[in-house]
Amino acid sequence: MTHSHPEISVTGRHVSVTEAIKEYARKKLSNIGIDFPRILRAQVILDVEKYRHIAEVILHCGNHITLDASEVSEDMYASIDQVVAKLTRQLRKAKTKIQRHQPRRNAPQEVPLHVIETEGAQDEESDITHRVVRTERFTLKPMFLDEAVLQMELSPKVFLVFQNAENQRLNVLYRRKNGAFALIDPQFG
Repeated sequence: MTHSHPEISVTGRHVSVTEAIKEYARKKLSNIGIDFPRILRAQVILDVEKYRHIAEVILHCGNHITLDASEVSEDMYASIDQVVAKLTRQLRKAKTKIQRHQPRRNAPQEVPLHVIETEGAQDEESDITHRVVRTERFTLKPMFLDEAVLQMELSPKVFLVFQNAENQRLNVLYRRKNGAFALIDPQFG
């Protein structure tokens, strides 16, 4: 059985990336050696800030799963090695969870729905100005709730925005302080 290799893009953020380092990153990722979840696409973003060599990798896998990790060292090759090792561990964890996780489409969902109260949120410090430090753009994927829960279990992220495949609405799944997940399912009108 032949596996098609994932498309791997290597880009530099504040640095021009040499062909040698691109080839090194591609080779390391193509040898990641996990057959499941299947990696469809990999993005490698390399950045240099003074002595900090940052390697970030985003893996777009089957089952609507996205894994990402970044590592920092004083050498770009070392950063790439470390981030690939970290992602290999994440992929193994994902494989175990996916195999344990048999989605039951008709089962009642166990994610609690919490109403967010916005009234009374103003206080004496509300005149502090806030600024947006980072804007993230992402493709909205239709997912069932159990797929979204699995994605959150595999990710260190605090929230996930997705299109609920059952009702086509935009939903937000987030991690509460106690580790449990909560769902925001806005209904308009």
